[in-house]
Amino acid sequence: MTGEQRHVYFEHTVFGRSVKVVAIDSLTAIEVSIIGPATAAKADLERVAVRKLIARIARENSLDS
Repeated sequence: MTGEQRHVYFEHTVFGRSVKVVAIDSLTAIEVSIIGPATAAKADLERVAVRKLIARIARENSLDS
């Protein structure tokens, strides 16, 4: 996968006073989701989702080894 850049795509879905944020890795198609308060800053929710995504990718890579 030389030369390919990794991107993270986000999907936000509001459910009443909560919001579900899905983060999807462009290279692996791995996705994770979090749920937080709808009043939280979008950047904060995305930061948490990215950290969870990074941990999931690392876990998947360690299982492949």
